[in-house]
Amino acid sequence: MAAPPRGRRRGAFAREGERVDEIIDAHSHLGDILYHGGGELIGQTGVKMEPIFDPAAISERTLHRDFLGSGRLIYSLLEKWITRAERARNFTATLENFSNSMEETGVTYSICLPVPPHVTFADLQPVADEVPGVIPFTGVDYNRDRKLGIALEADVKAGARGLKLHPIIQNVPLMGERTRAAIDAFSVHCLPVLFHCGVSSYYLGIEKVKENPSYGEIHYGAELVREFPEVSFIAGHSGLFEVRDVIKMMGGRSNVWVDTSFQSVAMVRELIGAFGPERVLFASDWPYGKRAPALAIARAACDGDAGLERRVLFENAAELLGLS
Repeated sequence: MAAPPRGRRRGAFAREGERVDEIIDAHSHLGDILYHGGGELIGQTGVKMEPIFDPAAISERTLHRDFLGSGRLIYSLLEKWITRAERARNFTATLENFSNSMEETGVTYSICLPVPPHVTFADLQPVADEVPGVIPFTGVDYNRDRKLGIALEADVKAGARGLKLHPIIQNVPLMGERTRAAIDAFSVHCLPVLFHCGVSSYYLGIEKVKENPSYGEIHYGAELVREFPEVSFIAGHSGLFEVRDVIKMMGGRSNVWVDTSFQSVAMVRELIGAFGPERVLFASDWPYGKRAPALAIARAACDGDAGLERRVLFENAAELLGLS
């Protein structure tokens, strides 16, 4: 894995005019986030993706260009195949593959997001302690008996740099009582909360009862960020196909950042215009998304503006995480 450049402490900013080599991927995963005991996948070696028809790979080759707004229609027609391919990618989320992807693309740091109870902060902490480029978040484990506030405080003291919520996989609405209580407790740490944003599916057949894709609808996130104006939120994936709803409902909120995963070059430019250059974060959602096309999209969206590229690829996330 790429290590921080010598002579510069971890997370430090470059001086004005100095080339910035650091890149922070603001959205990635380690382990199997879909099934219990998913942390066991992290240490496995030699894991390769199952050979399967992968519509996401086709989309990545076009840099997620949404031809005439057809993306949502294509998703609905190919949902079963897309979900199968997503699952196949999920099962490749080992530290070996994660590290290789970072090294191949020059990504220096990667925010790593748990989805309790399948992958927890306890699964990520030993990796972060050993590998300098891993920045772990914590999550809400709704199955634990301990008070959420106490558990979250312990994770922050142990190195968690933010909180991750995934209402669809966890099958708990963003505006649920326990989620709101957790955010309220977490707010004292002045760290960001990243929530999955956008309708999507992760299970097939009889297992679909485990999820509620409608929990990803944008109005839930919009309501959440209004209720907690003092909390810094990251709208994961910028809402996927509902990205324009994110712009409409959250674009004027000073406590909302967006990540670029799965968005096209044109849409990233729209996000920069709507949220400002200081609130857009480069992200891949590895292993669900590949880092190379995600980087190509972010750089193309910056259109040769070196200062904007530094902001999107590194400085915005560094500032939000308090790494400077």
